[in-house]
Amino acid sequence: MSWSGRGLDGRRGYHHGNLREALIEAALDLIAKKGPAGFTFADAARSAGVSSAAPYRHFRDRDALIADVARRGFELFAGRLERGWADGRPDPFSAFENVGRAYLAFARDEPAYYSAMFEAGLSFDDDPALRQAADRSFAVLRHASEVLCARLSPEKRPPALMMALHAWALSHGIASLFARGDGGRRRLPMSPEELLEAGMLVYLRGLGVIAEPAPPKE
Repeated sequence: MSWSGRGLDGRRGYHHGNLREALIEAALDLIAKKGPAGFTFADAARSAGVSSAAPYRHFRDRDALIADVARRGFELFAGRLERGWADGRPDPFSAFENVGRAYLAFARDEPAYYSAMFEAGLSFDDDPALRQAADRSFAVLRHASEVLCARLSPEKRPPALMMALHAWALSHGIASLFARGDGGRRRLPMSPEELLEAGMLVYLRGLGVIAEPAPPKE
């Protein structure tokens, strides 16, 4: 990608580099400033320093551009979650906690990607590549849940899919409310990580996945 800096009108000057990448960067910048619904296809072209017709070489419309941003976001997200899980090291419960921390960290570090992924109202069924990337990230949570559930005897074992969905919902709710890196973050009298850890401890103890702490000796 080749840029000439900002021209007389303040726009970034785009030369003959990678137009797709220029539009992706422009969309990320606009999403960060205005949200995924706050700009037009022409705005993205203008921000990239190209004509309003140029984006159609790569994207059919604005939604297709945002879907590509979301797909890349999910790919980054899945990588973060996989590194947090680290094949269940140092132990499955600690690794499960690290997946939750990675979830919160991504929302904080990549608010534009996070917004495109979860707030743009995209149809995953219309984009197989987007669906595949999103499924890869959820697969980390599901696998981690399966490993934790396997520690219980079969008759006491909760459905791993249910547990993964609950962990996802809790992580996503805390991330969206308290851990995002933009103006949507709300105040919290503790860290988002502490809130998530406490919530998961209550949940996993309720399921019997981890043992209740021993009562203090008198």
